[in-house]
Amino acid sequence: MNRDEIIPSIVLSAHALARIAAQQAQNEAPSAQWRVLSLLERESGLRVGALAAAARTTQPGMTRLLGDLDRAGLVTRSPDADDSRATVVHITDDGLASLRTWREEFRVTLAPHFDDLDVVDWATLTRAAEILAAHSNEHLPSTGATE
Repeated sequence: MNRDEIIPSIVLSAHALARIAAQQAQNEAPSAQWRVLSLLERESGLRVGALAAAARTTQPGMTRLLGDLDRAGLVTRSPDADDSRATVVHITDDGLASLRTWREEFRVTLAPHFDDLDVVDWATLTRAAEILAAHSNEHLPSTGATE
C-alpha cells in the first residue's frame, strides 16, 4: 500500500468495523445518535446548528434526532443564554452511561475479530491509535444563526 492509500484505507476500515460491530451487537440505535452523544461528551452545551454541521446533517434532521434523544433522557435542550432563539444541547448522565455501554458493546463484539494478533501487531495498533487520536481533534463549527 502506498502512502496516499493509507489514511483512506484506515477510514474505510473504521467505517466497516463500526458497521460489523453494530450488526453483530444488534444495536438498533442509529449511528447518528452515537455521533451526537460523542460530540456532546467532548463539548457539551453545543447549539443545534453546530451539532448538525459537525454531524454533517441538516438542522431539521438534527432537531428530530435531538427530540428522540431528549425523550430518551440522553440529552437536555435549553435556550441559549446569549440568544434565546437558539437551543443549546447538553449530554445527561444517562447519555454518558449509554455512550459508555455502546463503546463496551463494540469492544466486546469486535474483540474476537482480533484474537489472532500477536504482541507486535497489538503494539502497531496501539501506536496507530495514538497517532490517529492526535490527528483527529475536530474543530466544531460555531454558528451564529438562529437555531
